[in-house]
Amino acid sequence: MGYHQLTARERYLIVEHKSMGESLRKIAKHLCRSVSTISRELKRNACTSDGRYRVEKAQSYAQARRRRCRRGTKFDAAWVAEVHRLVQRKWSPEQVSRRLLKEGRLSIGTATIYRWVAKDKARGGRSWLQTRQLSHRYRKGYRVVDRRGKVAGKRPLSERPAGARDRSEAGHIEGDTVMGKDGRHCLLTLVDRKTRKTRILKLPARQAWEVNKALVREVRAGRLKMKTLTLDNGTEFHGFKQLEEQLGIQVYFAQPYHSWERGTNENTNGLIRQYLPKRTCFKNLTQRQCNEIERELNDRPRKVLGFSTPNEAWAEECCTSNGNPCCLTFELTGPLRRDGLARAAKMYRVPQAGPRRPAVAGPVVQRGVRPHSCASPL
Repeated sequence: MGYHQLTARERYLIVEHKSMGESLRKIAKHLCRSVSTISRELKRNACTSDGRYRVEKAQSYAQARRRRCRRGTKFDAAWVAEVHRLVQRKWSPEQVSRRLLKEGRLSIGTATIYRWVAKDKARGGRSWLQTRQLSHRYRKGYRVVDRRGKVAGKRPLSERPAGARDRSEAGHIEGDTVMGKDGRHCLLTLVDRKTRKTRILKLPARQAWEVNKALVREVRAGRLKMKTLTLDNGTEFHGFKQLEEQLGIQVYFAQPYHSWERGTNENTNGLIRQYLPKRTCFKNLTQRQCNEIERELNDRPRKVLGFSTPNEAWAEECCTSNGNPCCLTFELTGPLRRDGLARAAKMYRVPQAGPRRPAVAGPVVQRGVRPHSCASPL
């Protein structure tokens, strides 16, 4: 049975029965309370000036004592500021809580952070705008006829290799485009299915040749590792056959209107919309700004990764690849064509990222070998 504090009505009854000369035992029997409760009430909440028991004073004393007895917070201003800083980086309260716990810096519950955000909103703060759980107006959707052209030879997702289906290997990429307000400029988003590492590319137009040019450029520069590529059915991906021929990879397509078959990429596009909301014009958006958004996403802890970041998951994948903890063989698995001339696949030796050592003699750098960090983009 829970303990209940005396109410104002019970205090009035105590004064009434006490004025009638009744004993503490009778007063306790009338109120269905213990004698010790009545005795303690008369001692603790009597007036300090004359020692008499008055209802108004007793009630104010009890309320003040109840306010003071609340347990104080164990988080100082520095920790509160740190939590708000991470929320401003668009981390969810769960990501903030579990990441701080994983780093051994602070143990704070997700609900506590939600309460802080709610209090900040009540005071006129804007931290709540950084969370994804906003109220959106429901808009009824209408099924439209797909008037996009269809290309033969598309591979279904059921033909993907096991490493892509079960996410056991890095390098299996999902791709999509995010449109701007003007309907012309767009972003090409690429996400690794295993590590969730993201690459964002600004395109001047939503056209197949722009997509192919950007992908080939990234692969040739060593900034992108692809074993397979999973896309939707947009017309900007209708040049996939040329892409397969140039990069020597296999391209797979989800079924029309089955966006959940590319759930990793769709979720990432939602995260990008935190920085670039809908009805944002991409005309003046630069690749440097896209790189900054990409960096924020790759440094954000993910629940699916055990609250590690995509950069950490990618670095771990790189450093354990091929059983060699010091390097990653970065292989382009097909011929690269440029100006009509076929180029053979290149093998890059990737040094592990780590503290610099004082060099006694400079390393011999072979021609055609590009150093590449484990924590570099896809």
